[in-house]
Amino acid sequence: MKPSIALLACFLVPAFPALAQERDFLSADEIDQVREAQDPSLRIRLYLQFAKERIGLVEKLVSESKPGRSLLIHDTLEDYEKIIEAIDTVADDSLKRHLPIQEGVVAAAAAEKKMLASLKKVGDMPLKDKPRYEFALGQAVDATEDSIDLSSEDVGKRSTEVAAQQAHEAKQREEGLSDGELAAKKKDEKTDDAKKRKAPSLLKAGEKAQVQ
Repeated sequence: MKPSIALLACFLVPAFPALAQERDFLSADEIDQVREAQDPSLRIRLYLQFAKERIGLVEKLVSESKPGRSLLIHDTLEDYEKIIEAIDTVADDSLKRHLPIQEGVVAAAAAEKKMLASLKKVGDMPLKDKPRYEFALGQAVDATEDSIDLSSEDVGKRSTEVAAQQAHEAKQREEGLSDGELAAKKKDEKTDDAKKRKAPSLLKAGEKAQVQ
């Protein structure tokens, strides 16, 4: 799907930094579509559509050598990451309310694997301006990998984990943590879990650890 001129315009950053901070990761039309989609699986599919459009926009931008493209790539990748996180949030919130999400998470796992391949392909390109958006690209890759892990997980198991996390957060609120502190703590815990799943190895390819 080729991104439209209107979609490109959505990512033009205002001249004033204060205004740039207020930029939403969805367009007004996309927000309306999400609001109308009450079914969790339909909402997940909508977010997947928006994520694919961001990937398409990034691919278009890296293929064209135009001044200022690095900022557009950076912001598009940031918006993509937030969309992927929104997919996980929709799934988790639906599980808390005991709503069916199987169709949505199956679609997410398949689509996100393709988008991850596209992101890694962009990362392999030896572009001069890559340092300006490389961090955002890494964050987008990490978010996609984490989401694939969640979407590939058994729904029943994930539902149990969500319930346990909900009870844990309730306990922390009782201990006096603000919503902001709780969100930060939850993000740190998610990062720690991701690091455990992707523990780096110092061994070279094909090399085995020696037993002492």
